[in-house]
Amino acid sequence: MTEASAFAPLLAALERGGVVAIATESFFGLLADVARPEALERLVALKPRGADKGMPLVLPERAAWNALVDEIPRGASALADAFWPGGLSLALRAAASLDRRVTLDERVAVRLPGASPAASLTRAYGRPLTATSANRSGEPPATSADAVIGSFPSAVEDGTLTVWRDASAEAPGGLPSTMVVFDAGRAWIARDGAVPRTSVLEVLQRVGVLLDDSGPHR
Repeated sequence: MTEASAFAPLLAALERGGVVAIATESFFGLLADVARPEALERLVALKPRGADKGMPLVLPERAAWNALVDEIPRGASALADAFWPGGLSLALRAAASLDRRVTLDERVAVRLPGASPAASLTRAYGRPLTATSANRSGEPPATSADAVIGSFPSAVEDGTLTVWRDASAEAPGGLPSTMVVFDAGRAWIARDGAVPRTSVLEVLQRVGVLLDDSGPHR
């Protein structure tokens, strides 16, 4: 069975501007087509976006990264070489064409996901998708389809949200992706996670990029 046929109901939901919940390498995520305004409207209605939150994206392939950002600095490229596909998100200045509902401080966080149902679905769809966690604010991250349905019962009932289910519809849990931000010639870790800080530092040092622990300068 091909990836496209295995995920046919989920792909159809994405094509019509719906939202899909599916297991990533850690928890269930809410996936929607970043290029469809109506999909982002539905996603924001499901999970309102606070002023301090962006919407991370997942890529079907690395080449799709270029259209989402202004430029890819050498440090970000080196980290992608080292840790993609996998648990590393890279936040860069967003392209002007990108919907601002997925950005934070004019940056967008992107990753090429590691082996998971979400990665397979994104490849089958062929376009970048959101990958925000499938839970309401204040709730723990969901590791099962039942937990997602319990958080968003009305959206599942009315067809706004399509939830991936199969014989082993579970996510393993664990650490979220590590988030590294690049801006104005600086790089800093905004969130520790699956890729250790020491590993990030080692790669950046190899290409002559300093890791600035002071965080964003506002």
